[in-house]
Amino acid sequence: MGWTLTTSLDDFRSAAGEFLAADPVENTVLLTILDRLTRDGLDAYGGRPPVFGWWHGPDGAVAGACVRTPPWGQRLGPMPVAAAEELARRLAADGEQLDSAAGGSVAALAFAAEWHRVTGIDWHLERNERLFRLDELTPPPTPPAGRARLAGPADRETVARWLVDFCVEAEIRPPADPAADADQRIAAETLLLWETEDHRVVSLAGASPAVAGMSRTGPVYTPPADRGRGYASALTTAVTRHAQSRGADEVLLYTDLSNPVSNAIYQRLGYRPVSDAAEVAFR
Repeated sequence: MGWTLTTSLDDFRSAAGEFLAADPVENTVLLTILDRLTRDGLDAYGGRPPVFGWWHGPDGAVAGACVRTPPWGQRLGPMPVAAAEELARRLAADGEQLDSAAGGSVAALAFAAEWHRVTGIDWHLERNERLFRLDELTPPPTPPAGRARLAGPADRETVARWLVDFCVEAEIRPPADPAADADQRIAAETLLLWETEDHRVVSLAGASPAVAGMSRTGPVYTPPADRGRGYASALTTAVTRHAQSRGADEVLLYTDLSNPVSNAIYQRLGYRPVSDAAEVAFR
């Protein structure tokens, strides 16, 4: 019983891969992180090596997992409260410096409370999110004029700018190199754009490559001047179909619970709530 931490992706995949694949919906973030590291290398998120972990429960089976890809915060997969608290103690004892942690609401809040208890560092709730999964896709009854298309190399500047704008608006860390992030997403064919009849690009939506039969939609971004015209709904429909065409049996997305507009839109399109998640920040 207890945590094993390593910088070896192969060891993590060997020990925790079956646990992650058994529930690709709840493990969506960890699975997509592992897929990105496998495709683009261990420095895909930054110069420091990622740290992986898995937790053995009382019966000896893997019952929890986590990943940290500096400079990003600690990411918690599904795990019991006892595992989240033990991880906080382990990382504190190892002298780790954390600025944030995220995962399922219960685990993330338990981790934050224990981190505060053992380090004295205060924390606050940065974001409440909800994980949705597609039930039956229901396209908007009157989509806007225009079409969805794959983002291409000629769209690089627009894509890079909108990826940053999305992060700023969502109050999340933007990519360190927006142009390189745009290049990677364009090359992987994971981004769609909505183009109007006069060939103006007005909205962006992405979907992660299918992993264990699962793909996650996001980001979805429309510049403020073009909102309220149905572009995001139409493009989310298109990117959902794009994910399904590339092997996704489960299509997921996260919403910020402070944004009632996006929550309502996704539910009208056929997405249904699964579980709540939280991000906490340490100060």
